[in-house]
Amino acid sequence: MRVLIISDTHGKHDNFDRVLESEEAFDQVIHLGDTEGGEDYIAAAADCEVTAVRGNNDYFSDLPSEQIVEVEGKRIFITHGHYYYVAAGVETLIKEAQGRDVDIVMFGHTHRPLIRQEKGLWVINPGSLSYPRQEGRRPSYIVMNISPQESPKFILNFL
Repeated sequence: MRVLIISDTHGKHDNFDRVLESEEAFDQVIHLGDTEGGEDYIAAAADCEVTAVRGNNDYFSDLPSEQIVEVEGKRIFITHGHYYYVAAGVETLIKEAQGRDVDIVMFGHTHRPLIRQEKGLWVINPGSLSYPRQEGRRPSYIVMNISPQESPKFILNFL
């Protein structure tokens, strides 16, 4: 199963459209918050299942602030991350994820990509498609290839 992981699009869809045009089809899209009203556009353009959470800039959104979803037998905790102070580090988020007995935790908010494994827990941040903050400031996203028989594979991509 191919899953597109994105975050912090902030109502700008040009780079999202570029990703959809340049990549093979996805089975699911996970958006980690700060759509700023773009969730309907993303759902229509993706042409697959979309799971999204509310970010700190999604003021009037009905999206949940966090969710636990199961994908190919793996439990995934998705959140924007601001309630867990991820701008100061991921330690609080990791403790929360471990307490929820998940295999993967995904977050956004920092606009900086991260793929890390710690004590059997994958910690994933795709960065931002609209306002990247890492060195080089290139928009980023992650493709997750996941199956019940294997460990998930995460590929960080830049536009």
